[in-house]
Amino acid sequence: MKRYYAALTLSLFLIAHTASGAVLVSVNGNHITSSEVNKVLIEGTQGRFDSLSGDKQNELRHRIIEGMIAQELVYDDAQRIGILDSKEYKQELEALVARLKVQLATKIWEQEQFEAIKVDAKEVKTYFDANPNEFIDKEKIHARHILLRSRAEAQAIIATLRPLRGEKLKQEFIVQAKIKSIGASAAKGGDLGYFPRGQMVPSFNDAAFAMKKGSISSVPVQSQFGYHIIYIEEKKPAKKLGFESVKSFIEQRIKMDKFKEAMENKMGSLREKAKITYTK
Repeated sequence: MKRYYAALTLSLFLIAHTASGAVLVSVNGNHITSSEVNKVLIEGTQGRFDSLSGDKQNELRHRIIEGMIAQELVYDDAQRIGILDSKEYKQELEALVARLKVQLATKIWEQEQFEAIKVDAKEVKTYFDANPNEFIDKEKIHARHILLRSRAEAQAIIATLRPLRGEKLKQEFIVQAKIKSIGASAAKGGDLGYFPRGQMVPSFNDAAFAMKKGSISSVPVQSQFGYHIIYIEEKKPAKKLGFESVKSFIEQRIKMDKFKEAMENKMGSLREKAKITYTK
């Protein structure tokens, strides 16, 4: 347990000296800020926090705040009972700081090495011209679907929709999706948004990309999830991306490739100069 407190103490120390933002809660005079909480949320969800539902975001935020309050309480109690003055705490803290010094120095060293890499504008344009197939925005469609458990249910709905055209078809499709679809997108009228070829399961993908804008599938499309009725709201053909829109991406790719090569050479040179002894 004391090892946990040692790591926790240093983490809190580092956070307190690097974070800023609105104070969300104070624990015995120690502030927990929005910046601290947001950093934990982003790291904990690997950058996908914004993609979560509002309810899930609120739940996670609450859990993180309560956990940070608990950490502050534990730290205060550890101070009160003298853990920070113990020999074991000081030894663990010293070892932890030593490891962090190495990690921090390595991180900043790598950053400086990366920033030192230069990419000429001509290299970027040459790469763009030599790799045209890399810079094509794939064909996309905007589709809706109604997911049902049985073929008979799907056929019955298709029969009611088939006579409709244009906006009437779209609006009635949305109504039917909200009422009868068992899919996760039912509440949004079956809206799946835009997606490229190959993203959906094969049977759905093949049927959808063969359809015309403003049409519904003439027969139910079966997949492992059930029976789909598909409506194509919009189609975007594939198009070549312009140089200006991708040059920053290309520059970073070339820079990263150069960085990897430079690191291999640098590490080789450092190993040659170093005295490295392996022990059993």
